[in-house]
Amino acid sequence: MTGFSPSSPPPSSPPHADAPADWVDRVLLAGPGGEESLRFGPPVDRDALRALVAEQAGHLAAAGLGPGGTIALRLPPSLGFVAVLLAAWRLRAQVALLDHRLTDHEVELAVERLAPQVLVGSGRPTAGSALRGYSVVDPVAVALPAGRPARTGHALVQLSSGSTGPAKVIARTAGDLIRELDCYRRLADFPGEGERVVLLSSVVHVLGLVGGLLNSLHARAPLTVPDRMTAAGILAAVAADERPTTVIGVPFHAELLAGAADPPALPQLRRMVVAGELVRPGLPAAFTARYGVPLGTMYGMTELGVIATDLDGTLHPAKDPVHGMRLRLVDGELQLGTAASPYPGLDDPTRWADGWLHTRDAAVLDRATGRVTVLGRRDSQVSIGGLKVDLTEVEQTIAALPEVREAVVVFDEGAIEAYLAAEDGADPALVHDGLARQLAAYKRPRRLAFLPRLPRTATGKLLRDPVALRAAAD
Repeated sequence: MTGFSPSSPPPSSPPHADAPADWVDRVLLAGPGGEESLRFGPPVDRDALRALVAEQAGHLAAAGLGPGGTIALRLPPSLGFVAVLLAAWRLRAQVALLDHRLTDHEVELAVERLAPQVLVGSGRPTAGSALRGYSVVDPVAVALPAGRPARTGHALVQLSSGSTGPAKVIARTAGDLIRELDCYRRLADFPGEGERVVLLSSVVHVLGLVGGLLNSLHARAPLTVPDRMTAAGILAAVAADERPTTVIGVPFHAELLAGAADPPALPQLRRMVVAGELVRPGLPAAFTARYGVPLGTMYGMTELGVIATDLDGTLHPAKDPVHGMRLRLVDGELQLGTAASPYPGLDDPTRWADGWLHTRDAAVLDRATGRVTVLGRRDSQVSIGGLKVDLTEVEQTIAALPEVREAVVVFDEGAIEAYLAAEDGADPALVHDGLARQLAAYKRPRRLAFLPRLPRTATGKLLRDPVALRAAAD
């Protein structure tokens, strides 16, 4: 099983050992006390945030958390989440993030798997509209008798999105988080001091956590989470401040905004940046036509953070690797240079070996420019009657049809299946006709299922599990 092994030896160094002892204060909380840092509703300045972090550190210490300890956070996006996260890191503990939308059963399984010493949840109900951007919570820390101290020198433990199967346990050091923040600092078109961020991505996952929350704190670019994750709510959050604004989300959010009817003039909007999955053909142009600014894209992984970017939309679908990133192709697979495996307790040479992380993504590297174009998952190549078919090509062909809003193509039990959400009033016959014109017969899906909307993971990625897709269609 992917994850920590109970028999793993103690770490050679405690969590945060590769970062300065006061890295939270120096890297994330530094700056003038009266300067705005966050908006989960009312603005919070740095003095107030530092006071909240100190308060939560006291609560966590009272629950038994200390250097080398382990803690799991199950909190919705909130000021409380930020304060507890930074407080745990200030105590030099190892933090595991659990999505607040997990069921109690899923949380029990995660706790059994990770064995944290402290579990932090919400002391008040967080029920409400699923479209709320943030919550107001009272964090409550509970000591777990079966918990274990950190067995690795990592500061952060995350679970992958699980869009293609069971979630993987992935761990990163404090030094690696600081390295990623330096990569963002070197990107001229990424938000910096004097600008602001409207964050749509989940703070439990890597884009929202590092590219959104941590970079905003580090770069002193105040972060706002909208009251509601609707097109109107997002646009209202952008319009609420005159400072140059970047919106950060996943392709789903860009689709939502591109389809907004009569959006207001937003002279402060600088760009939107998305990551998490391949962007549908035509979406960048549609977004720019609607708002007059670029739809930038990034390629990254939970294991390593940001890898390559095209922030002004001029390279699409190619991207420039970030500072210090080492890339190579082996049999068409993109591999990334990294000194240690990001999978604690897992010895699998198909994921990491000899200093190289296997992304399992197919890609093209331009030798002249160093740019990378990610083509999709390597396992998207399937054989139909002895003929090779690229599922990514089929999916993008379907998604580009004018009648189709979004699509997922999977291969199961020897057949290609497509699940799609059509535009209102679209004629299914036109979809079939379009595929007949654009795809050879052996590439066409055996099953074409129309759904009102496609199921997604908690982070907004399209679900690609054939069993779950089939259940949704049935």
